[in-house]
Amino acid sequence: MGFAESMLLAYPGPLPHVDRIALTECIEACMESAQIATACAEACLSEPDLPELAECIRASLDCSDVAGTTAKVLSRHPGYDANLRRALLAACRAASALCAEQCERFAEAHRHCRVCAEACRRTEAACERLLDV
Repeated sequence: MGFAESMLLAYPGPLPHVDRIALTECIEACMESAQIATACAEACLSEPDLPELAECIRASLDCSDVAGTTAKVLSRHPGYDANLRRALLAACRAASALCAEQCERFAEAHRHCRVCAEACRRTEAACERLLDV
């Protein structure tokens, strides 16, 4: 059991209209993507083909910021506004998809891009599932 799930289970009040599994998976995926995308951007800065990686670095940093913010807001589950939640999930899904696309371009040459693309696709899917709830 991860910490996000532990915190959801420890919440003292009711969580109406919340799919705890989908929420837990999304928070955890967002937190993971935030970390991995930051690490991937840093790794890209050390690659010899740095100029070619500029868009990938930007997409990774954007994804990291959006995913981190999304995880924080979703962690305040009982008080968040549904419209804000949907907007953040849509933005996170879009940022994750863009980062994954950029990283997939370099996945064969750079292992860190492959790992990042996989994490971003997981986050994209988790955001989509939570949007459908």
